[in-house]
Amino acid sequence: MSNSPTLFDPVTVGAWQLPNRVVMAPLTRNRAPGQIPTAIMATYYGQRAHPVTGAGLIVSEGTPVCAEGHGYSDTPGLHSAEQVEAWKPVTAAVHAQGGHIVAQLWHVGRISHVELQPNGQAPVAPSAVRANAKCYLIKDENGQRSGGFVDCSEPRALQLDEIAGVVESFAQGARHAIAAGFDGVEIHGANGYLLDQFLREESNRRDDAYGGSIENRCRLVVEVVRACCDAIGADRVGLRLSPVMEGNGAVCDPQAQAIHEQLLRQLAPLGLAFLHLIEGQTGGARDHKPFDYAALRAAYRDAGGQAAWMVNNGYDLALAQQSLAEGADLVAFGKAFIANPDLTERLRQGGPFNEPDRNTFYGGGDAAKGYTDYPALA
Repeated sequence: MSNSPTLFDPVTVGAWQLPNRVVMAPLTRNRAPGQIPTAIMATYYGQRAHPVTGAGLIVSEGTPVCAEGHGYSDTPGLHSAEQVEAWKPVTAAVHAQGGHIVAQLWHVGRISHVELQPNGQAPVAPSAVRANAKCYLIKDENGQRSGGFVDCSEPRALQLDEIAGVVESFAQGARHAIAAGFDGVEIHGANGYLLDQFLREESNRRDDAYGGSIENRCRLVVEVVRACCDAIGADRVGLRLSPVMEGNGAVCDPQAQAIHEQLLRQLAPLGLAFLHLIEGQTGGARDHKPFDYAALRAAYRDAGGQAAWMVNNGYDLALAQQSLAEGADLVAFGKAFIANPDLTERLRQGGPFNEPDRNTFYGGGDAAKGYTDYPALA
């Protein structure tokens, strides 16, 4: 008889007692015109927050920590007082259901367009290397708002004396998250965005303290994580990583295993709440590049790391149970939560599952279609 936990068992994660091990992964939906959260977002997150039928923990959509951090239209920020106030009804709706929600702190780096940058300036990056990637722009034309993907703009390299400001923007984002009622934060260190750009040699061609060696390429991530821990307490901080994900212009680093083991050994003493690992290619093959996730977890545990281990990418109930048996603590589900606000109850019952409407994944403003109109089980 196995003693491994089930997906539906409670678990302590950092400062939180979670009712189950199902996590709603961050899902960019582009429904915050003017970068301000809207009332319908409170409905959306509240629908998915019930401790029995919904997520044990919700990770918000990516939420930029500064004006330069935006790379897609209508993404809600956490860098102004107005944004903090507008998030409060969202977090209150989650807490009214008995749920938990953390803000995903985001800086896209080079995955942006001059139209989304302050004063039309170039996006910032570790190095002036343009990403072979696209970002999402929504424009007003003839009174109609319509969106589409466009090529990313040419970035400029961050100056050495600017990096401390990037670190502080994440720490300020963490403080703003708590002020807005979030239970904590997840730092976005994955998916080819700014922190991940520093980890990979294709996008990081610096020859200063933040480039070159593995230790130098890890430096910014470590500084950001420490700053957020100092700002709100390590037991309210998580970190998302995608060691071999390719996309958003990211190229798999030949030293990915060594880089991520080194990074997690450095983070082990901090007492983080969780680590969120995307296994393989986001939304694609779990084994598209060789990577030993068990060895990564062992390196972290051997260095004294105690954070809950969250896994993500293509999980169903059977694979989730297998991963929990092998030492994972939490399992994140993405697109399934778009269409199934009561996903945990559906997993418990073995279905049925609503199919998501891909045409409504991005944009829609205050429209309920494809956002808050998916039915729950009777």
